[in-house]
Order: sequence, then C-alpha cells, then structure tokens
Amino acid sequence: MKNYAIPRDEEKSLLTELHKREDIEAQRIKKYLAMADLSRTPGSPLNEIMKRVTSLPLLKDFDHIDIPEVIPTNILFDLFNFAADHPARSKSDTYYIDSKNVLRTHDTVMWYYYLNLPDIKKKIAEKESFGVMCYGKVYRKDEIDRHHMNIFHQMGGLYLVPNSEKNLVLDDLKNVLSEIVQSVFGKDIKFRFNPDTFPYTDPSLEVEVEINGQWIEILGGGMPRPIVLKDFGVEGYNGWAFGFGLERLAIISMQLPDIRLLWSEDTRVVKQLKLGNKFVEVSKYPPVVRDISFIVKNTFVPNDYFDLVRETAPDLVEEVELLDKYENVEKFGRDKVSYAYRITYRSLDRTLTSEEVDTMHKKIENATVKNFGANIR
Repeated sequence: MKNYAIPRDEEKSLLTELHKREDIEAQRIKKYLAMADLSRTPGSPLNEIMKRVTSLPLLKDFDHIDIPEVIPTNILFDLFNFAADHPARSKSDTYYIDSKNVLRTHDTVMWYYYLNLPDIKKKIAEKESFGVMCYGKVYRKDEIDRHHMNIFHQMGGLYLVPNSEKNLVLDDLKNVLSEIVQSVFGKDIKFRFNPDTFPYTDPSLEVEVEINGQWIEILGGGMPRPIVLKDFGVEGYNGWAFGFGLERLAIISMQLPDIRLLWSEDTRVVKQLKLGNKFVEVSKYPPVVRDISFIVKNTFVPNDYFDLVRETAPDLVEEVELLDKYENVEKFGRDKVSYAYRITYRSLDRTLTSEEVDTMHKKIENATVKNFGANIR
C-alpha cells in the first residue's frame, strides 16, 4: 500500500488568482476551501468511518490518493461520461473558479489522477491488479435543511484486474459493500441492494439500510464501463468501484438531528459524536420562523440564494423552505418572478431572541436586494 499526493501546481496558480478577487463568488469559494477536512480530523466520526473502512481486510492493502480540490471540467465531467446537459455542469449546481475549472463535485475523479501515476502505468503495462481509496471534501450548491450542506465529504474505492486473470462480477462488489456497511453499523444491520444508474459504471447498484422501519440509501457502486476506462488509457481490465457520503453514514449511525452538529466545537456535542452512540440533544433551542417574499428577474438561481443566506446568517439557519413561486405578467412584467420562502432560524448552542432574528432577517432582506436586484414584497 502506498500513499500518493498529486502535485497541485496548477491548482495553486488558479487559487493565487482567486485570492486576488473580491467578488462574492470568490469570497465564498475561499471560505469553503479553508474549512477543515473532517475525514482527516482526528476525533471526528467522519475520520473514524474512514479508518474503519480502509482497515477492512478486503481494502487494507489498497493505495491511498490525495487529489486536488480544483479540477478542470474536461476531467471532472467529460472523462466520466457526464452528458452535455447534466445538471452537475450547471453553474447553479457547481462552484466555478473560471470557465474551465471547478471545485470537485465527486471523488470518483481520483480515477484519472491514480491511473496516470507512473507506478500504476507500469502495473498496467505488466498486467498487474491494483486498488485505490480516496476521501475528502467535495462541493455542490445545495438547498438548506437539517441534512444537507454544500460542503460534505465523500469516500470512494476502485479495484481493477486484468481480463486475463479473471472477470469480476457484481457479487464481488456486493461482498465489499457488505463489509463496509457492517463496519459502520454493526453485524445486525439490515441492508439491501437495488439497481441504480451512474454515468461511469454499468451495471450499477445502490445500498439501502433499514432504520426505524424505513429504507435509506447510503452508497452506490458498480462495474466501471470499459469505454470510460479506455478514455484513461486502460484496456483489457475489469473491476468494481464504489462511493459514498460520509455525513450520511454518520448521521444515521448517531441519529443526528442536524448535519451542522458534525462541525460543532461545543464540548457537550463533541463528546457525543461517536459512531453508534445515539445523540441526545444538549438542549432543544426553539426555532424562530420568518418569511421573506420578493420579486426578481427570471434568471434567479435558488442555490445561489441559499449560499447568500448561509453567509449572511452563519450557522443560524436550519432550513429555507419554498412556500410559493409564480409569475404574473400584469403585476411583475414578463421577465420577473415572485418567490416566497420560510426561513427557520435555530442556533445549535443558544436561544435566539426575537430581536436578534429580526435584525438578522433584515440583513438577509437587504442582501437579497443588493445581490439579486430584488424587490421585497
């Protein structure tokens, strides 16, 4: 097993230019990149998941690779068979550094970096088998609720063998995924496999676990498409791959009520963040609800608005719920749309006063006007 760290000269050059910018998108990207990688933070349950999975007998000899966080779109999307109109390519879903480089949206991109390593090219030439693991932060614009953040952590694995040695089947992958599920949730966990679809694997599957009588998807995987491997210069090989979000597994394992708790520095919270330990509310601070409605141009992107709310009221917004959206040419004009949102404010460590929330809500109204040219209703 070897640890590989990909050189980041190109990324450093792009970030140097980014740090010269003062626009709001650049400011938020700089902030997100500066946040801790919890999969590498000792004591974090995400780090514990990483250690449990990488130490499994089937995976313990796999290489590890640390890859850049800024990725060219032709690598992140084109090489992985993302359709030209795939939502992930949209600026409403992905953080663009410039027209050709973005914050990574999935860790499967590690295939490209790993398969281009001289050591691995040599193994391919000599028809050797090999496997690799990757983990870390990924970034996707997302809604605001108790179980979603725009920065989260993924973990993925890839295993390839030469066709001349053997042909792996879906059951081989299922064996690995079964070990992963049981390493996090215990041997008694009920889980099942369902067919799924991914751009770069076929056949593909998802894994669901049963929690309190409900089935919840936790990870996906499949057999790498030969055409995708060929794009990486790998022919005559077959294998399996998987990927999953670490937060989802941690939230389920500890029955966490809010994803923000994973980032908490409150000692009353931190001491409870142990896999398999049911989280007990430190104190159920009451929510405070305020509505906001406004008229904006029809080019308005909700995910950009959610980022604005996050930045204007850091760690104080639990949920932003769409109440209403409609057009009225006579009242608003042809290029305008009315939106109404309900914002739920709740701190994880204190009770918010009505006056404090009113002040914060007014800041969000002002920011909505300033950044989106909105008319508050």
